[in-house]
Amino acid sequence: MRRKQQAQFPLLLLDKGYIKENVYHTIRNAILDGRIASGVKLPSSRALAEMMFISRNSVIAGFERLIDEGYLYSKKGSGTYVSANIPDELVRTASTSQTIKQPEYNALNLNPKVAILTSLWNQSRPNTKSRQMFNIGIGCVDQFPHELWGRLLGRVWRKSKQTIPFFNHPDGFTPLKKLLVDYVHSTRGVHCKEKQIIIVNGTQQAINLAAKVLLQQGDKVWLDDPGYDSARAILTAAGAEVSPIPSDSEGMDIAYGAKHHGDAKLVYTAPSHQFPLGTTLSLSRRLALLDWAQHNNAWIFEDDYNSEFRFLSKPIQALQGLDNQQRVIYAGTFSKMMYPGFRLGFLIVPEVLSEAFTMMKYYSDSHCGYLEQASLAQFIQEGHYARHVRKIRKICHDRQNAFFNAINLYLPHLFEVQMTDSGIHTVCWIKAGYDINLILEQCRLLGFGAQPLSRYCIKSTKQNAILFGYAAHTETDIVHNVKLLSEQMNKIYPS
Repeated sequence: MRRKQQAQFPLLLLDKGYIKENVYHTIRNAILDGRIASGVKLPSSRALAEMMFISRNSVIAGFERLIDEGYLYSKKGSGTYVSANIPDELVRTASTSQTIKQPEYNALNLNPKVAILTSLWNQSRPNTKSRQMFNIGIGCVDQFPHELWGRLLGRVWRKSKQTIPFFNHPDGFTPLKKLLVDYVHSTRGVHCKEKQIIIVNGTQQAINLAAKVLLQQGDKVWLDDPGYDSARAILTAAGAEVSPIPSDSEGMDIAYGAKHHGDAKLVYTAPSHQFPLGTTLSLSRRLALLDWAQHNNAWIFEDDYNSEFRFLSKPIQALQGLDNQQRVIYAGTFSKMMYPGFRLGFLIVPEVLSEAFTMMKYYSDSHCGYLEQASLAQFIQEGHYARHVRKIRKICHDRQNAFFNAINLYLPHLFEVQMTDSGIHTVCWIKAGYDINLILEQCRLLGFGAQPLSRYCIKSTKQNAILFGYAAHTETDIVHNVKLLSEQMNKIYPS
C-alpha cells in the first residue's frame, strides 16, 4: 500500500540569537501568520533539526514550550501536531498584520486626558538627540567636573553600607536639606526651615506634586503666554483649566489675569527669568501678584529654574522672599547647572503644606535616590558647587556674546536678537520678508535643535521667532554653525 503523501512543510529560517528561543518563536510565528495551518503534523524533531541545521535538543526544547503554551499537542506513537484550538483572531496573514491600524484612544478605554495631551506631546516631544546644536534647556554640560563627581560618588558609596539599605525619607536626605536652607537664603533671598524643603526628581515632578495637592478638577491656573509647555501639559493632565496670561517686557500681566481670570486657584510663573522670553517680573507686578493671591486665597508656584545663570548682577530676589502670607511654593533645580540627566530639584513649601506635599511625594515615587543626594550634599558642603556656579556663569556669558556677535555678523538681515543678563538660550525675532518655516527647515537639515516660539504659545500672536540654545557649545562651534546657517539662507535669499 502506498503511503499518503504529507503536505510540503514550509522552510523555516532562524533569526540570529539564542537557538532554543528562536526555534520557539519561528514555529509560533509560522502558526500565527498561517504558514502552518491548525491540525498539521510537524516533522519529527530529528527531521526538523536537519532542516534547520541545528541540534535535535534545541528543537525538542522549542517543541516542549509550544506544547506547554497550547500551540502544539503530542499524540503518543503518532507525532506532534498544531493545535486546532488557537483562536481565529490570533491567526493573521503577514500582509494583514502589517496593515492593521492603531485603534483610537477612545477604543482602548484610556483616560480621556491622554487624547487631549496628544497634540501637546506631538509639539513638545523631548529631543533625544542630545548632541544637536542649539538645543533648548541644556547648560554648559561640557564643563561638568566628571572626575571630581566620580570621586564624591565613590566616597559616598564606600561609606553607605550602614545607611543606604534603610534610606526611605520621602522629603529627602536630611544633610542636603540643611545645606539648602543656608544656600537658598544667601543666593536667592529665600526664607525657610528644613522641614519646608522637599527633594524632588526635577521641576516637572514639582509641578505634578503641586497640582495633586492644591488643585481640584476644573480649577483655573494662570500660565504665561508664551510659557513653559511642559507646565501646560502637566496642569492639563491634572484636570486644571489653563488660563493664558499675556507676558510683556515686565513679565506676566498681573492686572490682566486679575481682571479676566480672577477666580484662579494657582499661578504658575518664573518671575526671575520668564520662559521662553527671558523677561523679569517687575517689582510692582510681584507685589501686585502677592497681594492678589492673598486676597483671593490662591497659590503661586514660583519656578526659579534659571536664577544662577545671571551674568552681570546678583540673582533676583525670589518672590518667596517677599511673601509674608505663605502663599508661594518655590521650586529650584540642579539639572541646568549640572547636566540634564541629573534629576534632582527641590520644593520649598509653606509650613502648613509641608505634610501634604511630603505625603504626596511618598505616594508618587517613595523618595529620590540616596547616592545622588548624598553626593550633592558633599559637592555643596566642600564648596565645589559654588566654584562651579562662578565658572559656569563666566563661560555661559562668553558663549552668549559669541552667539550674539555671530548673528550680527552673519545674519543681521534675518534676525533681531535682544540680549539679556541671564539665561541659556536666546530668542531670535525674524525680520519682515523672511519665512520662518524655510528657516526652520534649514535648521533641521543642519541638525539644529532650535525651536519655534509658536511651540510655547497658547493664544499669543507674537510667534515669529526662533529659540536657539547656546550654553552647551564652545564659542568656536557657535560661530561655525551660525555661519553655516548663513550660507544656507543666502542660497534661498541671495543678496
